[in-house]
Amino acid sequence: MDIKKKFGKQVKKFRLEKGLSQETLALMADLDRTYIPSIEKGERNVSITVIEKIAKALKIKISVLFDE
Repeated sequence: MDIKKKFGKQVKKFRLEKGLSQETLALMADLDRTYIPSIEKGERNVSITVIEKIAKALKIKISVLFDE
């Protein structure tokens, strides 16, 4: 599995654990509402800035998003 798919899988895992919709997470991270679904599918090359926004919105460390 490539890094984009692994990252997307982790985002989805933590989003669901927090009970958030994709749209709510996007709003919390100041991203377009269509961005989270494409990240979770592994379709996006995500910048470190976006990774930081997602981690802050989920209240987790960035490194956790890359754990397996």
